[in-house]
Amino acid sequence: MIRITAEVILKESEIQEEFIRASGPGGQNVNKVSTGVQLRFDVRNSSSLSEDVRRRLMRLAGRQINESGVLVIEAKQFRTQNRNRQAALNRLVELIQKAAIKPKTRHKTRPTVESKRKRLESKHRRSLIKKHRRIPPMDEI
Repeated sequence: MIRITAEVILKESEIQEEFIRASGPGGQNVNKVSTGVQLRFDVRNSSSLSEDVRRRLMRLAGRQINESGVLVIEAKQFRTQNRNRQAALNRLVELIQKAAIKPKTRHKTRPTVESKRKRLESKHRRSLIKKHRRIPPMDEI
C-alpha cells in the first residue's frame, strides 16, 4: 500500500514496472543493463481513485496518458535501477497529490463604485497629460 493522501491509498498491484535500456549516464553498462524504468498505472480502471481525482489526474497528466487510460511514466536519469524506480514512483505520487487537491470555486465579483471612480479619474488625468503634449493648431496661436 502506498499512501498518497489521507483519502487516497494506492495498491501496489495497480502499478506495473517494466525495465528498459536507458540513455544517459552509465558508461559501458548503458548498452548492457536495463536501468531505466517505465511505470504504468491504469487511471481509468483504478479502484483507489475517486471519480473527481481521476478526472483531474487525466487532465494533469496530459500526454503521459495513452488512449486506453494508462499513465506511463519513464525514469532513466540515474545509473541504478533502484533510484530510477524511486524517481518514477515519486513522480506518480506527486501527480496524484496534485490531482487530489480540489480547486477552489471561483465566485463572480463586481468592481466597487469607488474602484470605478478611481479608474475613471486616473484615465481623465492621463488624458489631460497627453492633451497638454499636443501642439496647438495654428489658428489658436
